[in-house]
Formats: sequence, structure tokens, C-alpha cells
Amino acid sequence: MSQETSHTPEAKKDLRSFLLLALGSVGVVYGDIGTSPLYAFREALKPISHDGITRFEVIGLTSLIVWTLTIIVTLKYVLFLLRADNDGEGGTLSLLALLSKSAGKHTVVLMVLGLVGAALFLGDAMITPALSVLSAVEGLKLVAPHAGGFIVPISVVILIALFVVQSRGTETVANFFGPITAVWFIVMAAGGISHIFDDPAIFRAFNPIHAVTFLFQEKFLGFVVLGSVFLTVTGAEALYADLGHFGRRPIQWAWFVLVFPALVLNYLGQGALVLKDPQFASDPFYLMFPSWAILPVVILATAATVIASQAVITGAFSMVRQAIHLGFLPRMEILFTSETHTGQIYLPSVNTLLLIGVLGLVLLFESSDALATAYGISVTGAMVVTTIMAFEFVRVKWKWSVLLALLLLTPLLALEMVFLGANLLKIHDGGYIPVLFAAGFTIVMWTWRRGTAILFAKTRHADIPLSSFIPSIERKSDHAPVSVPGTAIFLTSDPETAPAALLHNLKHNHVLHEKNIILTIKTVNRPRASEAERFVAESLSERFSRVEIRFGYMEQQNVSQALAKLRKGGLKFDIMSTSFYLGRRKLVPDAKAGMPNWQDRLFIALANSAADPSDYFRLPANRVVELGSHVII
Repeated sequence: MSQETSHTPEAKKDLRSFLLLALGSVGVVYGDIGTSPLYAFREALKPISHDGITRFEVIGLTSLIVWTLTIIVTLKYVLFLLRADNDGEGGTLSLLALLSKSAGKHTVVLMVLGLVGAALFLGDAMITPALSVLSAVEGLKLVAPHAGGFIVPISVVILIALFVVQSRGTETVANFFGPITAVWFIVMAAGGISHIFDDPAIFRAFNPIHAVTFLFQEKFLGFVVLGSVFLTVTGAEALYADLGHFGRRPIQWAWFVLVFPALVLNYLGQGALVLKDPQFASDPFYLMFPSWAILPVVILATAATVIASQAVITGAFSMVRQAIHLGFLPRMEILFTSETHTGQIYLPSVNTLLLIGVLGLVLLFESSDALATAYGISVTGAMVVTTIMAFEFVRVKWKWSVLLALLLLTPLLALEMVFLGANLLKIHDGGYIPVLFAAGFTIVMWTWRRGTAILFAKTRHADIPLSSFIPSIERKSDHAPVSVPGTAIFLTSDPETAPAALLHNLKHNHVLHEKNIILTIKTVNRPRASEAERFVAESLSERFSRVEIRFGYMEQQNVSQALAKLRKGGLKFDIMSTSFYLGRRKLVPDAKAGMPNWQDRLFIALANSAADPSDYFRLPANRVVELGSHVII
């Protein structure tokens, strides 16, 4: 029976869809990790190459790389964290959303960790494209030694083109990039295999004792080398953040079948090449290939590094959308680029900000060697944050005991802390760049969170409870407002009080509609809200109703579409005779009213930059009325 069903059109269609997702994940999810061989082994060799490289050092270094890939990427991310999802979505903010309800007294700690983790990831999203593209284009110097002056301009053009095509959507980019990256991994594996028997002693790298011995014998120098070894796993956090784009099984399948074997073979090949002749340590990746193949490999590497950047860019889009819906950032325009995969999105403002940051880094550092020193801190920091939050996850969601969680995660956290310490040594050589990026993003998100809380508290003193407002307004008297036909929908964040737009409409226009709906839009702590919990509707009186529409933090908050379903569910109103009323606040800074003056101004700038609510919530543009007020914060 199973043999017959496996050949049905549906089974073949499912298999084809799975394989396409796996191939797409090779291009988008693994692009960053897949370009690390271009520079990681070379950079790790530099600290130990001053007095000549010994066989012991090369084997120990290669062993460190192989086991770092095994422990950090394979065990932590591919096998463990991809299962620690929030209804299919990954990343630190997904974990924060999942844990926030049950966090109790740990809520503030988790919130700070989530903010820092998200900020570090966004800093990584700026550095990765700059480093990856520069490292690939620099291969031109092996073909044309005098081409050094063209490397930065070529890199700038490539990066601009990459960010321009983001509006085409992840699916389009993945379909185009996936096969190219698959070829890239095959070429890397072939390059490694062609040299792996230059010195079969390189196979001793599979023994982790060589990695440990290397660290103990090299002492401080070994600690320095760790900072460069970590370059081999950059992109692992993007792997987790991109979970919602492709799903767990396609990502895991791509890793074990293609990506992991290709990476290990390539690093073994680079190690064997340097064992054979230490002079190849200057650029072991490109020197693995014969001279006639270097230019094609440079072109393929450039394409692969463009794709590598895609992993962190799509991860940044997902991270920012989660931050918006969880209340850490103001509303921004979000475009959905796939009809079948809701996780595939494009944020124009984030795309522009990333492009500006990436180009600034390329023009400031001008070479991958210089930029590599700035890399690693944001990645290791984000990984440490994720591991700490995973400790709470396994206790809350998987019901592990504290002892079991400590036994599993403490060694991993200790290892990542060692890597973080090694990368902090780079702080004076450019490592301050990702720290500044992360600090800036953290301040922005914390300011928005704190400012919205202060604004809510400021406006509450003038709020009138609906329970007392409705009877008073419906009481017949000489001062009763004029009743007008149609339905008025008032959007508000507090369903218990009369919306400011309703009060302003009564004060200035002296009218009240026949039907009035107090509408609240709520984001639940899950990626998607089920249709059963989408609406909560309550009749407050003959003229007033209260409605709550719930969306997941990964959903498009299309209020018009949701209201159409609500009408089918029994709430009767004619959309053509319905007006949507929004409150528009003009914020005025006051240094004595909660936050410092600079933070007030930052919050106001963020509020002014927010997407128009009628566009964000997909309200019918010709039926929206905005009423404004001044608020001192």
C-alpha cells in the first residue's frame, strides 16, 4: 500500500516541493557558511605563521575547524535549535515571544536578552555582505595582480545590485541562487578532494584530541586563533532566523547531504595543501585550483558571496517584522513576496538601511583582511544569547529538569563564551564596529518600547471607561449628539476605554453613528493565529460593539480582509457605509516627563517614521478619517 501511494501525483508533488525547498535553503540559508572557506582558514593561519607553520599546528587548526562546525552548527543549530521553534519560526525574538507568557519574574531579563540578540544579529547582517563580497572579488588579484584598485568599486556595484533585487522576493532569489550555490559547494568539495591526499596526515584532524592539544600548547596564541576559527560558523544564527522561510526538514537535509560534507572536504584539502607546502598559506583556498580555473572560480565565488549575503538579509527582514509586531519597533512597510510561504517578505526601509551600512563598511575597511578583524563579535554574542534563552525554552516547553538543561547547555555556553572572549581581542582592530551597531539597534528598540509604555500611561489619565461612557452618550437629552446613518469603526489599543478618535468626533462634529465598533488589533505570541481564535466580538449596547482581531507576529495584519470574514460570521455592517476613525497624535518632547530629551526626540522621530496605519492595516483608503491631538511625553 505504501509503495503505491509513494507514486501518486500528490506524493511526487510533495517530494518535488521538498527538494525545491532544500535547494532554495542551500542558496539562502547556507550561503554565509558556504563562503567562509574563502577567508576563514587563511585568517586562522596568520597568527601562527610568523615563525613558520608546523605540521602539528596545521593539523590542530584543521581539527579545531572541523569540530567547531560539528558542535556549533550540526549539534546546536541543525539538530537542536531548529526544533526549538515557535510554530515554525526561529530566531531570538521568536524564542522571546514564546517564553514571555511563562517567564514570570524573568520577563525583563528575557526581554533584554531578546533585544540584545536581535541587535547583534542586525549588526551581523551589515558586516556579512561586505566581508563576503570583498573576499571573493579579491581573488582577481591572483589572475590580474594590478586589479587591486578595482576591487572596492566592483564590490560596491555587486552589493548595490544585490540589494536592488531584494524586492523580487526570497522565493525568486532562492530559485535563482539555489542551483548556483549547489554548484559552489560541489566545486569546493572537488577542490578539497583534489588535494586531500597531498598529505594523508590531514585525516588526523578528525580526532578532537588534536584540537584540544593545539589550544593547550599554543596557549594565548591558540586563544587568538579561535577568533578566526569562528569565522567558519558565521551564518549559523541566520540559519536559525531563516527557519520560517523553508522549514526544518529541508534545511537539515541540505546540511547533511551537501553542505557539511563539502565544507569538511574543502577545509581538509586546504590543510593538506599547506602541509605539503607552507607557502600556500597566503591564500590556500584559491591556490587549491589550477591557474586556468582561478578566474572561473573567482566568478563563481563572487556569485556565492552575493548569495551568502542573502541569508542574513532575509533573516534581518524576519527579525525586524517580529520586532515590529512584538512592540519593539514602529510600524514599517512590509511587502509579502510569496503566495504560499508567509515567511517570505521584503521591507524596503530595512533594505535601504542595510545597504547604507554595508557600503559604508566596504568604503571604510577596503579589504577583507581589515574587515575580518571586525567580524565575529556580533555573531558570537548572538549565539551566547540564543543558548541562554534556549535554557529557558527546554525547561518551559520541553519540561526538562534544571539539571538536565544545565548538563546539555552549560558545555555549549562555555565553548561559546571562549569564542566570544577570543573575538573580543579584536575590539581595537575594528571589533568596535559591530558593538556600536548592536548598541545603536538596542537603544532604538528599547527607546521605542519604553516610549510607547510612557505614551500609554500619559494618555490613560484622560481616558473614559466605556462602561460609563456608553450609557451617558446614549441617554436622551437636549445635548445628545446627532445620530447619522452608517457604521463607524474606531481603532484603539485599549478596548476598555472610549477611543480618543470617538471623543474628538463627538466634541468637534457632534455626531454619533447608528452603529459603532470599538476595534482592537492584538498580536499573539505565536507566528500565526488560528481562525478559531481570530475574532472576539461582544455587543455592548444597541449601538456599540467591541471587536478584537488577533494576528500572529508573522502574519500580514490585513484588517479589511479580517472584517470581511467577520461579516460572514454574523456581525452585520455595510462596508460602503462604514468609516474607519484613527487617532493621530502629535508628540511634544518634555525632558521632565519620563525619558531624557535625546530619547524623547529619538522616540518622536521613530513615531514620525512609522508606516501610515491605514496602509499598514490595509484599510480602505477612501473610508479612513484621522483626528489629531497633542501629547507631551
